[in-house]
Amino acid sequence: MIADQWPLFGLVLHTPRLELRVPGLDRLAELAELAAAGVHDPAVQPFVVEWTDAPPERVAASVLKWQWRSWAGWLPENWSLNFVAIADGRVVGTQGLDAERFATLREVGTGSWLGRAEQGRGLGTEMRAAVLELAFAGLGAEFATSEAFEDNHASYAVSRKLGYADDGIARHVVRDAAVTGRRLRLDRESWEKARTVPVRIDGLAPCLPMFGL
Repeated sequence: MIADQWPLFGLVLHTPRLELRVPGLDRLAELAELAAAGVHDPAVQPFVVEWTDAPPERVAASVLKWQWRSWAGWLPENWSLNFVAIADGRVVGTQGLDAERFATLREVGTGSWLGRAEQGRGLGTEMRAAVLELAFAGLGAEFATSEAFEDNHASYAVSRKLGYADDGIARHVVRDAAVTGRRLRLDRESWEKARTVPVRIDGLAPCLPMFGL
């Protein structure tokens, strides 16, 4: 089985409504199709990298390449773990967790998106809560960080609900205009206080060496 060679394929996170797992090719194709159908209002661009401004076929291809690149470039000291989120048997979005020098710094970053039809149902909170459980309870993280543009109220609301605090700003150029990102940081104590979404983690033990643990 592929999980014998790449244990991450056996890692699964469960929340009340979602299952998060590293996708096989069929699930990855579903995610690419979801992205091609649109993940945000075309009038705005919520990402620093403007990958969703491309034609649908290029958007879909970029999803595939992003996942394959993360697999090929995986190192215990520099990794990017990207799950598909599955609800009612279908892919509804993706949730990422990444880190550099995690064994020493004990800090992770997160990023995610949902298909437009799946937004506004609280799934973003469950997705983030799942990977935070993996980070803090499963891997022993001390901090988690996130960032969203000032007008991305949905992302900021998820962060606040899960206990993040403001951590400064970052400046970016998006669509040839200057935009401000709001950085957020979550420490272990705050995570424990805001921890309300039940999460079950399966298949973690064989993966630990891949995280440098």
